[in-house]
Amino acid sequence: MSSKRQKEAFVQLKELLQELAGELGEVITKKDPRLVVEYTDQGALSCRLKAAGDTVIFTMHTNVFLLDQSNSLWKTSYLTDDNTRGYFGVVNVYNFLSDSFAFDRENDLGYLVARIFLNKDGHFFVQGKKQLGFLYNDLADNTLDAEQMKALLCSVILYVLDFDLLAPPYDQVSQVTVEEMKQMESHSMLTTGKRLGFRFQADVDDVT
Repeated sequence: MSSKRQKEAFVQLKELLQELAGELGEVITKKDPRLVVEYTDQGALSCRLKAAGDTVIFTMHTNVFLLDQSNSLWKTSYLTDDNTRGYFGVVNVYNFLSDSFAFDRENDLGYLVARIFLNKDGHFFVQGKKQLGFLYNDLADNTLDAEQMKALLCSVILYVLDFDLLAPPYDQVSQVTVEEMKQMESHSMLTTGKRLGFRFQADVDDVT
């Protein structure tokens, strides 16, 4: 995929995410004015969407990657007919707690929600867990037009909103130093993150 196509796709993603933020904000504010939906452009390579307690960050990698030869997509006629279709630009999608940024909790964890792979012909697939892994895995038929991209963004937002806080392991927070306690009094030092439906570090399942 050319860097030009990659950049154009990311610009479109940002435009649709901003549009979606406006639509969601209007609906959510009517139900509870305390809840905030806010889009922030972070420059050419990044943007974020704050949806109440969640912040989703989209980052575009500057390089183009060849799909791992062990991936089952190489067995499809779509790639065997033209192996240049196996080069992809990648957008990484991360989920953080909004309070992690609001209170500068630098020890808090963010999680990789999904990776969006887009090739030179505008075809895409998504690596992720749960619905993000199986809804968008048909590379030959999936074209990342505006309609598909908006549906994908909605899937990402619904996914991250569907999971609760993950408390840190007891042994991890059972001891603190005096310095840590002093800092904790001004900023929480307990590492927290979202439970995204599975344990990222402990899972034995491969990301599809």
